[in-house]
This record gives sequence, structure tokens and C-alpha cells, in this order.
Amino acid sequence: MQKIVIVEDDQVIAQTIGQYLAQWGFETATISDFAHVDTAVATAKPNLVLMDIKLPFFNGFHWLQSIRRVSAVPVIFLTSASDDTNLVMAMNMGADDFLTKPIELPVLLAKIQGLLRRTYEYQTSQDGVYTSGPFTLQSLDNRVTSDGTAIDLSPTETRILRLLFASPGQVVSREDIITRLWENDAFVDQNTLAVTMTRLRQKVSGIGLDKAIQTVRGQGFRLGADVDA
Repeated sequence: MQKIVIVEDDQVIAQTIGQYLAQWGFETATISDFAHVDTAVATAKPNLVLMDIKLPFFNGFHWLQSIRRVSAVPVIFLTSASDDTNLVMAMNMGADDFLTKPIELPVLLAKIQGLLRRTYEYQTSQDGVYTSGPFTLQSLDNRVTSDGTAIDLSPTETRILRLLFASPGQVVSREDIITRLWENDAFVDQNTLAVTMTRLRQKVSGIGLDKAIQTVRGQGFRLGADVDA
């Protein structure tokens, strides 16, 4: 049974989500100690976290940063604000997805099921290691390395690189990335992908991988063929 931690200060919403997910076979836990969310999440050891942005004491962005220092657990943000600023903030902080309130429970379920399946499918792969030129992607550990320097990735960032590393020099279309990562493009738009790619490039710039991730206008992205030379 997969465990989902709900970080939501509206008890009605938290209870409604918990009861709904329980009907679909998930174990759920609701956090009530909003002064120590990171500790509560670490103790619960969930497979996925649902987290509101507006919380007592500190907001969800603060807690996500704390969680990301020690864990790559998938995180879906819940918020009543649907503006692009929150979307950009959420993805830049390392969130894996974003859903605005009022929550449509079937949509939330679809997002959860897809994200869990994509995140933990790596456990059934062989060693999950992909190499291209000086770069090595360790998908099981959500990490990319070059010359001894390691960059920790979010599960979503790992999946994007996995697609690119698996087809070096070949264009992977935006539509294919959205379909493979989020499975149903009705739940995500091109802006979400653009924000995620910008964050990914910034994160891997420390090892020079950003220069190898090329944008092919009107088509998609590819891992530059020159890195395989």
C-alpha cells in the first residue's frame, strides 16, 4: 500500500482528500504540526506528498526546500491561487506537479497515480544508469554526475533527462515529454514544461550539461550529439 501525506490546514479539504484516496487503496496521513512539517514528512516516509502553499508558520515553498535537502519524494502543490507566479515558484522549488483549488478529486487521483507510477517504475529497470559523453545519469538515485561532481534532481527532472539520454542526438518532442511525464496533456500545458526545462538547465549548469540540452524550435529538445564525441 502506497502512503500519501497530506499537508493542508483546511481540515475539511484534508479529510475529504484522505477519505477519497483511501477508497482507492492508498494509506493517507494528515500533518497537523505545521511548525515542523519537514520533520513530520521525514518521519512518515511517504511515497508522495500533497502540500498546500498557504500554511501556518511557513508556506509550502519553505517546507519544500527543506524536504528537498534530504528527499526526492514526489510533491504535488495544492493552492487556491492559479496565477503563473505560483506555478513558476512551485516548479522552480522542485515540485513535481501543481493543482489549483477547488480540487477535482478524479483529476487529483489521475495526477497521483501517474506520478507514482512514473517515479517508482525505475525500481524495475536494471541499474537505471545512462551515460552520454562525460555525463552519467543515475535515475534510481535522481542524480546526474560529471567528473566527480553530482547534481541532485527531482523525479520529474530525472525523467526528462532519462528521455533525452535514451535518445542522444534525437529530438524528443514537447508533446512526447508531456505525455510521458504527465500522461494526460489535459492536466498540463506547455508553460509547465517550459518552467521545468528552465529549472533543469539552471540546476545542471554547474556541470555544463545545460549546454548539451538543445532546444529545437517548433519541435522539442535533444541531448546534443556533440556530447557523445
